[in-house]
Amino acid sequence: MSLSIGIVGLPNVGKSTLFNALTKNNVLAANYPFATIEPNVGVVGVPDPRLEVLAKIFGSEKIIPAAVSFVDIAGIVKGASEGAGLGNKFLANIRESDAICQVIRVFSDGDVVHVDGRVDPASDIETINTELQLADLQTIEKAIPRIEKEARQNKERAAVLDAVKAAEKILADGKVLSNSNVDLALIKELGLLTAKPFLYVFNVDAAELADQELRKKLSALVAPAEAIFLDAKTEAELSELDDAEALELLKSIGLEEPGLSTLARVGFKTLGLQTYLTAGPKETRAWTIHKGDTAPAAAGVIHTDFQKGFIKAEIISFEDLVAAGSMNEARAKGKVRMEGKEYIMRDGDVVEFRFNV
Repeated sequence: MSLSIGIVGLPNVGKSTLFNALTKNNVLAANYPFATIEPNVGVVGVPDPRLEVLAKIFGSEKIIPAAVSFVDIAGIVKGASEGAGLGNKFLANIRESDAICQVIRVFSDGDVVHVDGRVDPASDIETINTELQLADLQTIEKAIPRIEKEARQNKERAAVLDAVKAAEKILADGKVLSNSNVDLALIKELGLLTAKPFLYVFNVDAAELADQELRKKLSALVAPAEAIFLDAKTEAELSELDDAEALELLKSIGLEEPGLSTLARVGFKTLGLQTYLTAGPKETRAWTIHKGDTAPAAAGVIHTDFQKGFIKAEIISFEDLVAAGSMNEARAKGKVRMEGKEYIMRDGDVVEFRFNV
């Protein structure tokens, strides 16, 4: 399982610069609308300092972090849902994403023209939300006749029809579904964009990164959703530096970690995800699961056979293993335990599954 985040925003807000930093790709970061012609997908490792520690204990040849996929699409403009710019076909590219990340421009730069001629974060958020709402209304409009027909033949579909109509009303009132009381599980099949969790990235000037008043003001715009503040240009620079140089640059602007690390962490938190760890001579690896997953469900992330033939899981917490220094020592201290099918996984569990195929 990997986390997939669709990146949306108006043209010239720094989406492609951010994407370049995420993937160290040289995607065209051109200074005009619709420069991103095809969807760009980049897979990025989620920073996790525990992996390096485990790799040393087990003498692992390689480290494989949990993965986040970012989908960068062309800038949305007013009227996109009616075919303006490159229209709705781009929204289709992020329907499969687990979350939507809105990149909002706060920085001022005379050389990078804002599509509306002025920098106004609240207006930009409203424009994006409106286009996503209109796209969802189109999807619902097309789906209702089909679902009505199904509901006449199958009573169980009546609840789906009611939920779809309730969603239609909320969208028509100019609201997003992720903050509504509609049962989103019932309408999941439609892949509605505003039903997904939202993250907001405010692309600020380097000088504004430490401005707490500005952070408070912008966070209030998107509450209860999470707000992430970064400078895409600085992130691009950081991606070119080695770890020591990057740390030095971060300290010089008063930050502890790159904004991209914050984005990956917040993405995990927003989607209710966590990782468990496996380690051995070949590799140390983080596996992504949902909070509340049982041991067999976690085993299934490695391979479906692990879930089908699950017997037991040998588990130790990361902290206990590090304190013991080795698995043998941890076993001698009674820190390693065998867990069965009912065990609920915890973040940072170091696991070896026993299964029978």
